[in-house]
Amino acid sequence: MNSSIEQKKALVADLVEKMKGSKAVVAFKYQGLTVEKFQQLRRAMRANGCDVAIIKNNITRRAATELGYDAFADAMSGPIAIAFASEDMVAPAKEIYSFAKDNKCVEVVSGVVDGTIYSVNQLEELSKLPSYETLLTQLAAGMLGTVRNLAVALNMYVEEHEEAAN
Repeated sequence: MNSSIEQKKALVADLVEKMKGSKAVVAFKYQGLTVEKFQQLRRAMRANGCDVAIIKNNITRRAATELGYDAFADAMSGPIAIAFASEDMVAPAKEIYSFAKDNKCVEVVSGVVDGTIYSVNQLEELSKLPSYETLLTQLAAGMLGTVRNLAVALNMYVEEHEEAAN
């Protein structure tokens, strides 16, 4: 068989594995960004545990179709970059939307989060969520407040009964 076809099959297989191992995959248009701006986005993504790659649409389409992400595959037209997140599923959408505020040529086109295809609107909502660490901090603060209130109430109850006993 032709070595070019074998290379493409290997690229598709590699991309399938990368997509399977990612908690979030976000496709976005980047046409109009300077190399410097794209590198700035790539550094910001890397700092948040994400990886950005420019992969031929045909390879991405085949990998997405193989995984059953047909709607994601349909979004592959024109210059598209793909962001992968292996840990924080909110990070790629959050970083891309944040970067797009100052760079109007960046546009999210589709995404897959935890095996589910997300629309542009769903990804935008996801980008507005606080990070995992922030959510844990908020949960802990809420729980501490409740425990503190319980301790104060129990202390007041004990003091009331001590005064009644004396």
